[in-house]
Amino acid sequence: MLLNPFKASDSLLRGTANDLKPFALNIKLMSFDPAFSTSYLVAFIMGLFSSMHCIGMCGSIIGTLTLSLSPAIRNNKKLLLPFVFNYNFGRITSYTLAGAAAGVIEGLLTFHLGETHGHRLLQLVSATIMAGAGLYIAGWFPRFAYIEKSGTRLWKLLEPYGRKLIPVKNRSQAYLFGMVWGWLPCGLVYSALALAATAGDVGKSALTMLAFGLGTLPAVMGVGIMTHILTRLSRIQRFKQIIGLLMIVLALFAALPWLNPMAFTTTHTAIH
Repeated sequence: MLLNPFKASDSLLRGTANDLKPFALNIKLMSFDPAFSTSYLVAFIMGLFSSMHCIGMCGSIIGTLTLSLSPAIRNNKKLLLPFVFNYNFGRITSYTLAGAAAGVIEGLLTFHLGETHGHRLLQLVSATIMAGAGLYIAGWFPRFAYIEKSGTRLWKLLEPYGRKLIPVKNRSQAYLFGMVWGWLPCGLVYSALALAATAGDVGKSALTMLAFGLGTLPAVMGVGIMTHILTRLSRIQRFKQIIGLLMIVLALFAALPWLNPMAFTTTHTAIH
């Protein structure tokens, strides 16, 4: 029986190729990840950085509300902690809702301008506001506080409802008051909202603000040694300047994410 030399060589080549597949080279490629500017880690870090501001404003609010509680609760940390937690849980709930609203605004803007141009515009606006917040924390741009006037009208509508909840008598009231408190005009919250507006959809925008809110917790829980430490650090001008500069770096990465090594993810491509 005669063998066809062409078929034989074809079979040999196929077999050789199959044998070589397990030895294919895996080469690491760096692919750009534009989602860095809206990463939850960045939002959480922003929340921690904003503690230098929150420890003064929000900390005093918690102090005032704590004084409105009965002495039995106020003088017992085990009883006081759930109230403080509910204040903050309500506040972070409002941040999350505001983040969802920012996501809706992003969707409307990108719908009219196009996804690419709209998202890029929001990135630049977000970076500008973040840089302003960094300069504000460092003490170099006190006029940044004027951005808080943009939320004054909404606050005037909500503030009377918060006033009706004082004195706080139970945890539900504490949570509701916290929700009202979450809409208090704050330039640093607005900088986080600007970041959330670049997240890509409503859910991610809401989660971005949730991460920001969790980052603010160490400064405003009002109990424990962390608050004492942050209070001392907030009085050191050099420390505030360092925090401000770090905020400006984050703003730079938000505007030009390709400059940041964290904006790249590792993937594997096999060459056969």
